[in-house]
This record gives sequence, structure tokens and C-alpha cells, in this order.
Amino acid sequence: MQEDTENNRLTEINIGNTPLRKCAHLSVRFNTNIYVKEEFYNQGKSSKDRPALFMIQDAIAKNKITKGGYFVEASSGNTGLGVVLIAKQLGYKAKIFVSKSCSNEKIEALKTAGASIEMCENSNGLHDFYSTQFRAQSFAATNPNSYFTNQYYNSQNIRAHYKTTGPELWEQTNESITHFIAGIGTGGTISGVGRYLKEKNKHIKIWGVEPNGSILQYFLKHRRTPENPEAFDSIEGIGRNFIPGAFDADYVDEIFQIGSRETKHIALEYYEQTDILVGYSSAALIASIEQHLTKMNFKPTDQVVLLFPDHGSRYKSKLYKKLLKTTNNTKNTF
Repeated sequence: MQEDTENNRLTEINIGNTPLRKCAHLSVRFNTNIYVKEEFYNQGKSSKDRPALFMIQDAIAKNKITKGGYFVEASSGNTGLGVVLIAKQLGYKAKIFVSKSCSNEKIEALKTAGASIEMCENSNGLHDFYSTQFRAQSFAATNPNSYFTNQYYNSQNIRAHYKTTGPELWEQTNESITHFIAGIGTGGTISGVGRYLKEKNKHIKIWGVEPNGSILQYFLKHRRTPENPEAFDSIEGIGRNFIPGAFDADYVDEIFQIGSRETKHIALEYYEQTDILVGYSSAALIASIEQHLTKMNFKPTDQVVLLFPDHGSRYKSKLYKKLLKTTNNTKNTF
């Protein structure tokens, strides 16, 4: 009964049941069956709508906030937008703390949605006074009727994907999925989907992608953080220098790293070959397969799902500015 109620809420707010599309271009390129989970069909145009809804409804159910109050989040943009849109639909306001690396398109989307926005120096976790997480937590702690959804440590982040994204993929692939590949930021997507799929078939490979220098790959191998972590490549939405509470390493088989330069190159190349604008972290998945293809060792019969959390139209200024200016092409702006 509870699961039926949750699914109804997703449908009512136009979240979930996003398309799974076979990508002929990538399937030929990598000699296997590549499918893309197109999460930009959610109402906020990203996969982050799913945890945003679960976190908000959990807080309301537990009387953590009353109508008219502020939901607060630290976000690279997508979770923030999901929180803003859902909060408004349910009679609440939202305040979003974003880092200075957030794309112009995401900032504009947040403003258009009616968010109160504060820019921060970084998103390095609660230990950093200048981070989005620290300032979001401080605001919620010092302002009455405010609730910090805290996607990095909120178990509802994992639960949202365990209850919705995982089951969708299992059904949409007719229970034949062999690999799931996703970028890792908070860890909620790969942890929730990974747990669900592993419960269905323990042989399904759950692979994560992060930028060069991020510490999650090291943590997965050693179950501890490196003593002197270096600055990691900037690929918006993924990569961390701390271990989020929403990351459950028990359901992840391997994490591959990729550089921002290679990712940008793949994004442009993919657009030129397909006329599709992919998001920053989505391009990182393709670039990672390209770089680590020998190690991945796909079979022609494999069913590989890539989760594209958002659309490339949110990164025109970061990935496609020169190309779009040169071609004057506005196709696939979504």
C-alpha cells in the first residue's frame, strides 16, 4: 500500500517513468547494447526530482516543517531545482545554496522557478565554512520553520532510487539488464539503483564514474579516505573530496575515473554525430567507456544502461558555447 501511494505521488507531480532509449550510435561504437535512461523527462528535467520529492514528503510527514516554511538545500543546481518546484507545489518556499561553479543555465532555471539563491565558494562538505553544505545547514539551524533536506546524508536520497529508478530499469529491460553505469555525486542514485538491481540479480554490474582525483574510487577499494586528497577535475555534479552518507559502497562493483578535458571532447563529438546535447556528467559516462573499454569487456549480448541525469541544454555555456555559436544550431535544446 505504501509503495502504491509513493508511485501515485510521483505520477501526480510528473516524476518518474522516464524513457529508456536504445542508443544505436553508442551500441555500434562499443559493440554492445547501450540504453540511455533519459532522466531529463522529469518535471525539473533531471533525476534529482526523485530524491527531492522523497526528502520533502518525509520531512512533512515527520512534522519537521509547516506550510510556508523554507526547504533548504546545497546543490549543484538540479536537486535545488527539484526542491524548489516541489516545495512550491506543496505550499512551501525554498532556499538553495550553490557553488560558484554552477552553470549559468542552472542559475537561471532556479531564478525562474522562484528560488532564493546564495552563491558559495565550493561544495566541499560540512567541514568547510565556505561550502554550500555548511552554509545551508547553518541557515536551517538559525531560521525558524526551515528544513535542510541535506541530500548528501539523507537516506531518502537512496530510497527514492531504490523505490523508483531501480524498478523502472528492471521492468524496462525486461529483467535483462547486465550493467548499470552512473556518475557519482551524492551517491544516492548508484546506491539505490545498485541495491535494487543486486537484489534482483547479484551478477549485474554496478559501475560508477567520477572525475580524476575524486576520492570515491579510493574509498571503494580501501574503505577509508586518502590521507592527502588532491583537488579533483571539475565535472559539474560528480566527484567529491569527502564520502557522502548517501553513498553505499556495498552495492557498487567498480568506479572509473575520467578527465574533464576528455569529457568535454566527447560531449562535442557526440553532438556533432547525433545532434543530441548531453549533460556534463552524461558525457563523462561515454568518455569513461571510451577510455576503459578494454577493462569493461562488454559482450555483444550485454544490456548496458547509462543514466543521463540531465540534458546538455543546461551546460551550453560550459560545453557547447563555441560550437553552437559557430553552427548557429539550436536543435535539441529541450
